[in-house]
Parts: sequence; C-alpha cells; structure tokens
Amino acid sequence: MAIWIILAIIVILILAIINIYNGLVQSKIKVENSWSQIDVQLQRRFDLIPNFVETVKGYMTHEKETFEKIAELRTSWANTSSVSQKAELDNQLSGALKTIMAVSESYPELKANQNFSDLSEELRNTENKISFSRQFYNDTVTIYNTKLQVFPSNIIAGMFNFQPKDLFKAESDEARKNVKVDFGNK
Repeated sequence: MAIWIILAIIVILILAIINIYNGLVQSKIKVENSWSQIDVQLQRRFDLIPNFVETVKGYMTHEKETFEKIAELRTSWANTSSVSQKAELDNQLSGALKTIMAVSESYPELKANQNFSDLSEELRNTENKISFSRQFYNDTVTIYNTKLQVFPSNIIAGMFNFQPKDLFKAESDEARKNVKVDFGNK
C-alpha cells in the first residue's frame, strides 16, 4: 500500500512540474509574440516616415537637423535587435516626430496639404497602436517575470534556465520630457 502512495505522490509531482513548465513556456511565447507586435508597428512607422519627411521637407527647410536625425534613427533601427535598444530608438524617434508635428502647426499651407494630412493621420493611428502594443508587451513581461520569481515556478524556471525579459520603457530623462518648441517669440 505504501508503494502506491509513494508512486501517486511521484506522479503528482511530475504532473505539477510539467504543468508549471508548460505555463512558463506559454508565458515566454506570449512575451515573444507581444514583442513582435511592437516590432511590426514600429516597422510600419519607420516605413511611413520617408514619405512623411519628403512631404514636410519642402515646407520646413530649416528643420534639416531633425530630418537627418530621423534618417539616422531609421538606419540604427535596422541594425538593432534588443528590446532596450529599440525602446531607446523609439523614444528618440517619437521626440523627433513630435517636433515635426509641433512645428508643422506654424505652416498653414503644409497643414492644408492632403498628403501631409493623410500621412499625419496614419502616423497618429500607428502611434496609438504602438502605445497599445507597448502596454500589452509590458503586461505580458510582468506576468512572465512574476512567474520566474514566485514559488514553486521559480524552482522550475531555475532548473530550465528561463531568463527574465526587459520591459519596454523610456530609457532617459530626456525621453520622458515633453518636446519644447521655440519659434523665437520672446
């Protein structure tokens, strides 16, 4: 009789380990999927930017530095794969785009341009999707990272070498600030 009890306990432990392991794998896959959703939206934004910049360039000739920064960020994006590096590039690009949008307010002929309006709307929609995707990613990473730290899944995570994931966040104080636009009116 004792052997059956020991055997039942061993089977229950094995099933518990399998269940916890599968939960960790599912959480990890969900994190990877949510990151790919951010990546898709960020790539969409980077694909929209050349058309947007070309539309704006004709009106904003004195914003050359901002346009060069955007081109540089697009190049850096193509050469980056880590979450933290992409988050930093995203923050820098968001700042540059905010500057262009803010400066565009002083160009009525640009605001009246249909191509500019269409591209601005697409960028705004994409920014909303990026924001939602970031939130979803951070939520899934938080759930995954929590599983790595709570008992008993932390033991299984350690045995199978599950590693915590980085949250998508603003990396610098500068990225957290609002863009200041100064038209020289003092």
